[in-house]
Amino acid sequence: MTKVMIRVQDVVSEELLSAFPQLVPTVTTAQTTLTGTVVDQEELQGVINFLASMGITIVDVLTIPE
Repeated sequence: MTKVMIRVQDVVSEELLSAFPQLVPTVTTAQTTLTGTVVDQEELQGVINFLASMGITIVDVLTIPE
């Protein structure tokens, strides 16, 4: 598993966040940071693709060392 942080340029709704139960949201003014673990690159790409398909601008995607 890989620990990641994904920061987006929008406040993401609770309904949309429920699609990623493995990620913990931190919401600040006009930004949401999702932090948690993904099993592999395929799962990470799925999260990124889903956010992008919802029109959400992705600011950062970082891998967090263990």
